[in-house]
Amino acid sequence: MSADVAGGIAASGEFDLIARIRARIASRDDVALGIGDDAALMTVPAGLQLVVTADTLNAGVHFPADTAPTDIGWKALAVNLSDLAAMGAQPAWCTLSLSLPNSDPRWIDGFIDGFLALAALHGVQLVGGDTTRGPLSIAVTAMGHIEAGHALRRDGARVGDDVWVTGTLGDAAAALQSLFSGAAVERSLRARLDRPTPRVEVGRALVGLASACVDLSDGLLADLGHLCARSGIGAEVDLALLPVSRALARFKPEVRWAWQASGGDDYELCFTASPQRVEQVQQALDFAGVAGTRIGRIVAGQGVQALAADGAPWRAPRDGYDHFA
Repeated sequence: MSADVAGGIAASGEFDLIARIRARIASRDDVALGIGDDAALMTVPAGLQLVVTADTLNAGVHFPADTAPTDIGWKALAVNLSDLAAMGAQPAWCTLSLSLPNSDPRWIDGFIDGFLALAALHGVQLVGGDTTRGPLSIAVTAMGHIEAGHALRRDGARVGDDVWVTGTLGDAAAALQSLFSGAAVERSLRARLDRPTPRVEVGRALVGLASACVDLSDGLLADLGHLCARSGIGAEVDLALLPVSRALARFKPEVRWAWQASGGDDYELCFTASPQRVEQVQQALDFAGVAGTRIGRIVAGQGVQALAADGAPWRAPRDGYDHFA
């Protein structure tokens, strides 16, 4: 981790913080030079392309103020791995930049516990980053690799393709709404908000099967809309088909549809595939151990149309999350 940023945490505290993190990182053959220099050196295996993504999480925007440090650490990496999953990439390395109000060792230890727990599950090596004093904010750059020319992209959907999603939708949004209203939050819903599961195995299994893919961070309608825009087509989504968790099923459809269609923070995958590949897609999902559901279809035109149970057009309160709306 670089430690020469002007205005950073007081010198002794900052170097102690970096040393505390570095002590948790084991060496690895594909990392020629990791934490401790001005930049890291990694080796990309022959025949593979490098896949790079970056996300920033800010306190009060991406996680509630009362979120445990371990959960913040987990989520900071999870949202990035979700992007790699949407490309079908195998995660490999990451960098971590922390803006902290103070260098509390207990907070750092808890954060790194969560961060490295998820990293270990997916073979991710922390290779560098930065620390500075300021409002709590976490920026992660995650890197992976995929066979050259085989990345899943947003621009490959074709008219007639099925639209699929993994897992269930709306749980995190329901948890956040309960927090905003001061109501008690069911544990399983809060877990989906605090510790999303990046669908890395699904993304890898869909390479060569899915025609297009996107991860669901801002809401189904918004993110599927991005896929449609890149592919130059439209989509229809049947709300009655949206997969729902047991905890969310107790809400009336009209209530949960808003969370499922536009609530955001799901970090599931939404992908398209030819109807002729239904059995292959289902086998891939079974192999990855993740449920998948066909929720609609790709059509000619532009944009995403949500349809209620009776087939009538349905309008969401909003299409999805927009930081600047």
